[in-house]
Amino acid sequence: MFDFVRTHSRLMLGLIVLLIIPSFVFFGIEGYSRFNDEATANAAKVDGRGISRAEWEAAHQRQVERMRQQMPGVDIKLFDTPEMKRQTLDMLVQEYVLRNAAAKLHLAPSNDRLDRLFKSDPSLAALRNPDGSVNRDMLAAQGMSSEAFAEQLRQDYATQQVLGGVRSTGFVVPAGAALSLDAMLQRRELQFERFDPAAYMARISPTDADLAAYHQANGQRFTAPERATIEFVVLDLAVIGKDIPLPEADLRKYYDENIARYTTAEERRASHILIKADKDLSAAERAKARARAEAILTEVRKSPAAFAEVARKQSEDTGSAGQGGDLDFFGRGAMVKPFEDAVFAMKQGEISNVVESDFGFHVIQLTGVRGGQKKPFDQVRPDIEAEVRKALAQKRYAEAAEQFSEIVYQQYDSLQPVIDKLKLEKKTAVVARAPAPGASGPLASEKLLTAVFGNEAVNNKRNTDAVEVGPNQMASARVVKHEPARTLSLDEVKDRVRAAVIAERAGAMARRDGQARLEALRKGDVSLPGSATVSRAQTQGLPREVIDAVLRADVSKGPAVVGVDAENQGYVVARVTKVLPREPVPGGDTPLQAQIGQAWAAAEGDAYLAALKKRFKAEVVPAVVAQVARSASAP
Repeated sequence: MFDFVRTHSRLMLGLIVLLIIPSFVFFGIEGYSRFNDEATANAAKVDGRGISRAEWEAAHQRQVERMRQQMPGVDIKLFDTPEMKRQTLDMLVQEYVLRNAAAKLHLAPSNDRLDRLFKSDPSLAALRNPDGSVNRDMLAAQGMSSEAFAEQLRQDYATQQVLGGVRSTGFVVPAGAALSLDAMLQRRELQFERFDPAAYMARISPTDADLAAYHQANGQRFTAPERATIEFVVLDLAVIGKDIPLPEADLRKYYDENIARYTTAEERRASHILIKADKDLSAAERAKARARAEAILTEVRKSPAAFAEVARKQSEDTGSAGQGGDLDFFGRGAMVKPFEDAVFAMKQGEISNVVESDFGFHVIQLTGVRGGQKKPFDQVRPDIEAEVRKALAQKRYAEAAEQFSEIVYQQYDSLQPVIDKLKLEKKTAVVARAPAPGASGPLASEKLLTAVFGNEAVNNKRNTDAVEVGPNQMASARVVKHEPARTLSLDEVKDRVRAAVIAERAGAMARRDGQARLEALRKGDVSLPGSATVSRAQTQGLPREVIDAVLRADVSKGPAVVGVDAENQGYVVARVTKVLPREPVPGGDTPLQAQIGQAWAAAEGDAYLAALKKRFKAEVVPAVVAQVARSASAP
């Protein structure tokens, strides 16, 4: 048979091609088509415009990346859940609704207004040059052109106005605020009796038969979770970088190339005399202002010690004239460019020529210099070593990660080969399916734990695949011992069972006596031993359920009686005797009324947003959302 195959190899190859290619064409194209349909399927619609699954996934990845940048050590699996993905979809839907509303209401700012908003918005200060223009280098670092940034900013300001007009104008009338404050701060006098389960426990002595019956009926409360004893290895930058040689010459070269980072920022202190001359003034008026500045310059150069006195009398900068023109210390970027250039080119004590800026004409005296010192190489060497080692490790990480993945997969019956090859450390741990409280690193990774309890690791005794457990960090584990979840025997949990039986029976006795006292109170004038004045802010140690019941009680026709089962905290019987005015709050009602107004405004904004969603027919597609939820939950 095999001789025939070898002799007629060309014929057999042709048969194989004829068999395989049609199957590939049919199933391959079908599979690709199915994948493409899933990617383009609409997860939501707004005003007839679809939000595809691919767009949703891309938005979620951007959100996850933002969270990773804000919290570098966080496990990104925390954000890769159905709930977090649904939040991203809701945000996308809201964004499209607000865009539509902004377009319909013509809220996009004009170019002039957009420029004013950009120059005055404190949150955008990092993107502005000292002269107020946009910093193109910073935009380029974010992969954005100035045109694209302007369009995004225009859209952001437009959508902010849609809800801003509602949320910023909300108010509540004084009578409404007073009712809300009464509900929050009203006080009530009451008499009460508390039936505490702890007072009954000494009376209860369950038999062994009682314990056995309780254990049998409540076995699910006394279980040992599924556990696995594992050995695992971790590959990260620290492991890769520990054996990288760092020649002295390379470290000094790095120091020289980054000397600005190891140099204290230079700051200068200056005083100035300003003669205002707006750039819109006529040439004649500006010339007159310059001539005045030149005259002042001549005066202070004759008598430099009088600079502060001249500034007090003649400077038109109201912010500094009273301090003799003193501007205190400032660094580069704090002043307009002509002023900064002049100051940083001067020597201490020197008086500048007349400097022209958009504000007018300045005469400047440099009064102090600090900073600018370089830290010596030996002082910063540990930091340089760490940075260089990390940079070199990052370059090698991709190759090491590929080796790591291949070895743990191909030599699946042991972690020792990858330990020997990459000089890793074997660690051990006992884990459950969910991360233990306070777990960190690989043991906090749900993805790794899911792999540990998978069929391949538990039943086939294979290494788990290499799992990314953090930025530049991979791990693989191997199950040494697996313990399925089980119900603990009575002997193992006898003390816990006894405590549960006693607590349950004590609670029942407290409830029985409390309900009996409640009935007696309703029938006649029975005294209660305790008394208190309570409010939502002053609970006097009573359970929250009791406070809620007391404040809801109707006392319009006289004292009201309530009984509340607070479960583990016992049963409380109370007679509400009087409603008292609410206590005055420090600072008066005004701050609280403002908070109530804000809450109402937020509620009105939410209601308006809901109305907009209805107007623009915003809806999610449940089938696609459910499909994404299943894929996010799958191991």
